[in-house]
Amino acid sequence: MTQLFDLSGKTAVAIGGNGVLGSSMAIGLAEHGAKIAIVGRNLEKAEEVVKEIENNGGVAKAFQADVSSRDSLVQAASEIEQWSGGWDILLNAPGTNSATPFFELEMDEWDKIMDINLKGIVLTCQIFAKKMIEQERKGSIINISSVSSTTPLSRVFTYSVSKAGLNSVTQFLAREFAPNGIRVNAIIPGFFPAEQNKKILSPERIESIMNHTPMNRFGSPEELQGATVWLASEKASSFVTGTLIRVDGGFGSMTI
Repeated sequence: MTQLFDLSGKTAVAIGGNGVLGSSMAIGLAEHGAKIAIVGRNLEKAEEVVKEIENNGGVAKAFQADVSSRDSLVQAASEIEQWSGGWDILLNAPGTNSATPFFELEMDEWDKIMDINLKGIVLTCQIFAKKMIEQERKGSIINISSVSSTTPLSRVFTYSVSKAGLNSVTQFLAREFAPNGIRVNAIIPGFFPAEQNKKILSPERIESIMNHTPMNRFGSPEELQGATVWLASEKASSFVTGTLIRVDGGFGSMTI
């Protein structure tokens, strides 16, 4: 049974793998045998994740890139290819947020959030998936969405819109890449107190979230590893594509 989740011989590119959630998912992939390229704007943080993976006996390397810049991603892809020869798994986990009220929202802020959360995913898929197809590598693309993508949340207008767009991108690309043996899915995390949402977690908002979460708690980053490894494994999820997998403590199933 453990062979279902064996990623030995696979290389995973973790875009945003230096963040709280992205790093945990990357570590989970490494623990199951995958070689990991940690990609982020902050190279120092990426290198910290690499050290943690290496300390656990894994293989990883840090690369610097800005997901809103095609040239930056192309350069990172070239460096990763020189390091590993190619990749089989693409984890898209960059993200940024803002609590700016709708009528105060400036388009510069809108553009910044969209550039990272939506355009950045499109760019990474164009660059990294194209190389997978050229190398005839079957594989898995895993996008990180949000509960706000299906039920918009208050105070995060642009973020919610960007993640709804990401769901559509995921399903479109699942259909686009299926003939090439590349599966594309998204994970919808519930509330995991990461860097981009801690600033809007007031006591009142936490109470509201708990009242809407049947498990009555936040998630921990490690709880995203199982879904990530499952979707990355060609053996375990070979017929799974175009899906939106909830890891949210039941948040999405609640009404009143």
